[in-house]
Amino acid sequence: MKDISLALVAGEVSGDMLAARLMAGLRPHLPGARFHGIGGPRMMEQGLVSSVPMDTLTVRGLFEIIPRYREIKGIQNRLRDRLLLDPPAAFIGADYPGFNLGLEEQLRAGGIPTIHFVSPQIWAWRGGRIKKIKRAVSHMLVIFPFEEAIYRAAGVPVTYIGHPLAEMIPLVPDVAASRVALGIALDARVVTLMPGSRMGELKYLAEPFVAAARLLAARDPKLVFIAPMAGERQRAYCTGIVNAAGLADVPVRLVDGDSHACIAAADAVLVASGTATLEVALFKKPMVIAYKVMRASWEIMRHMGYQPWIGLPNILAREFVVPEYLQHAATPQALADAVWRQLDDPSGREQLARRFTDMHHSLLRNSAEASAEAVLRVIGRKK
Repeated sequence: MKDISLALVAGEVSGDMLAARLMAGLRPHLPGARFHGIGGPRMMEQGLVSSVPMDTLTVRGLFEIIPRYREIKGIQNRLRDRLLLDPPAAFIGADYPGFNLGLEEQLRAGGIPTIHFVSPQIWAWRGGRIKKIKRAVSHMLVIFPFEEAIYRAAGVPVTYIGHPLAEMIPLVPDVAASRVALGIALDARVVTLMPGSRMGELKYLAEPFVAAARLLAARDPKLVFIAPMAGERQRAYCTGIVNAAGLADVPVRLVDGDSHACIAAADAVLVASGTATLEVALFKKPMVIAYKVMRASWEIMRHMGYQPWIGLPNILAREFVVPEYLQHAATPQALADAVWRQLDDPSGREQLARRFTDMHHSLLRNSAEASAEAVLRVIGRKK
């Protein structure tokens, strides 16, 4: 049987991870398949040939995209034309809905089956996108249990595959091993700072996170602060912001990669809203969630939400199990006070660990195999 090609696009770190898991699940079934499109290092490890660096697509916020719209639209158009000229067996969009749904709509109209991996948060805001999704998506893969019913009701073929992070992260994290690997004393009190992997997140959150660390260090000089960096670009950018703000004296150790070890080693985590909040929950750690964007973006987004939560652990729990500080409320003092309360509340940490363990079990599936089987059905390689 002729080897097939599959096109995939991811626009940020979380999508890169998700798509790489799917590719790993497909490879035993399609050993000769050719993967091409746009992705990051994990997808390329699975054999993806990426036409542009994934970072080229990474933009955060409603207005932040305006200066780069023509560049990104040009990338989308060139990829569309190439795929319509030489159609793959299917196109798989890994998250990144602003780019992928528009591309999927055009490809599906051209006869190419389209699979979208990770539902946009239509249950949180912009629910009207379900109409575009129906036009654009041949099959939706969802990673949260409650999403399946939403798509079935809308008439969109859907498969719940579980969340890949629930498989990658152990039910009982090895705190001691992580601290040894990072060179941190076993009896230290550790705060992990996660201001984000995207440049837009770092722009708004690196400075208040480090300023919060300074306030916490004043309360307890023995606290250890670590911050995983997604890459050299992020490290350099974060360092520049911290230096410009006069915070270079704050004892925050930047760690290249190793975000899971940094979370596992923590007693509390200060984290940007996004997939990282779920990672922290799966590691059963107390956290404080922060979110900041351009003011104009915030003014629009805050009126469009359907629910009071923005962090994934709170959305899944349907209550504020961990605190959130949004936009102007995300001051260094507020963040430091919230982290300190968690460090000083052992019973609260135990209760959170129990809640997060239950959450972990609810998301645990063989996601690589489940997503691969769904793709194989779409392309006619499995009944």
